[in-house]
Amino acid sequence: MTKRILMPVDRSPRADAVAAIVAETACGSHATVRLLHVAPEPSAVQDAKRRVVAYADQEMESLTCEGLDYLRTLEVHFAGVPVERNVRFGDPAAEILEEAEAFGADLIVVATGGRSGIGRVLLGSVAERVFAKATVAVMLVRPPVVTTA
Repeated sequence: MTKRILMPVDRSPRADAVAAIVAETACGSHATVRLLHVAPEPSAVQDAKRRVVAYADQEMESLTCEGLDYLRTLEVHFAGVPVERNVRFGDPAAEILEEAEAFGADLIVVATGGRSGIGRVLLGSVAERVFAKATVAVMLVRPPVVTTA
């Protein structure tokens, strides 16, 4: 039975669409959900004259706050489900796998972009890499295309 679900999200509508599926799964099995956002490693920010205006640690703190704020917006989908949040930095697939181990996840739910062919080859697929290397169950979800008028 699933007790700890890791849901990595990337601020895309397709990742947000997966929240309802994860919430239903968690509710049915009384699981805890950990929402994860992986951001790129920050570096110092320089102005046009190459003067440092923000150091990497300041940028990391800012990105962490932004990531946690974003993850809080997803909690509306998880009424009655225990939810934790975390922000990591680095390669998304590697960080997802490390977080799954640290959290003790027994399921990772990943939204897929639905790319195929040359797009997948050139851009790679975080979901595919997680699926191939995970030591726990991985659910790949391809949510419907969200269009805005």
